[in-house]
Amino acid sequence: MTLLQIRPPRPPRRVAGVDEAGRGPLAGPVVAAAVILNPQRRIHGLADSKVLTAEERERLAPIIRTRALAWSVAWADRDEIDSLNILGATFLAMRRALLGLPVCPTHIQVDGNQLPRFEDLNLGCTAEAIIEGDASVAAISAASILAKTCRDAMMQNLDRCYPGFHLGAHKGYSTPAHLEALRGREPSPLHRRSFSPVRVAFEAVTGALDGSVPQPLTCTGDEI
Repeated sequence: MTLLQIRPPRPPRRVAGVDEAGRGPLAGPVVAAAVILNPQRRIHGLADSKVLTAEERERLAPIIRTRALAWSVAWADRDEIDSLNILGATFLAMRRALLGLPVCPTHIQVDGNQLPRFEDLNLGCTAEAIIEGDASVAAISAASILAKTCRDAMMQNLDRCYPGFHLGAHKGYSTPAHLEALRGREPSPLHRRSFSPVRVAFEAVTGALDGSVPQPLTCTGDEI
């Protein structure tokens, strides 16, 4: 007599890749994305969004949204960046992106060397941080592309709300043109007051109003 032992099928492994865009800029939100790829619908050309051209990112983004098993994009705004610091705001955006997934992952892979706090989210899954994961893990690459394209689109739209800073061109990063614009006008509500070039520009404007001598505007690298 032979006894057959039937084991229940294992649930499919759902790995969520998580990455962000916008930690370094002087203005705008920090955006995070979480993506669970479908192994049955592969996407060719995934890579770190920073090494792709804007055209390549724009081509891949709708493919990712169509073929992925699940995806979510979230952000933390300027007030949250200034109150929490940029790392805390980045982790907040990542947590929001994970909570926005329509299905729960069984494992999370985050680009970088640190993990946000996940224990209180009750996701019931494991997590790991992967240095340069956006270049080596497909799900993280996909997340980096969605985060980048979403943030770029946001900054282009916000440029129309806050003209004079050319936010649509440099996306809020510390370019010479952006620093020059900050020398001539008060920082917008999108500008991160906790970042040194914006803080100096804001102090220069308020100093001019009260008659004090404004200090020169330079980029010290604190915003990176």
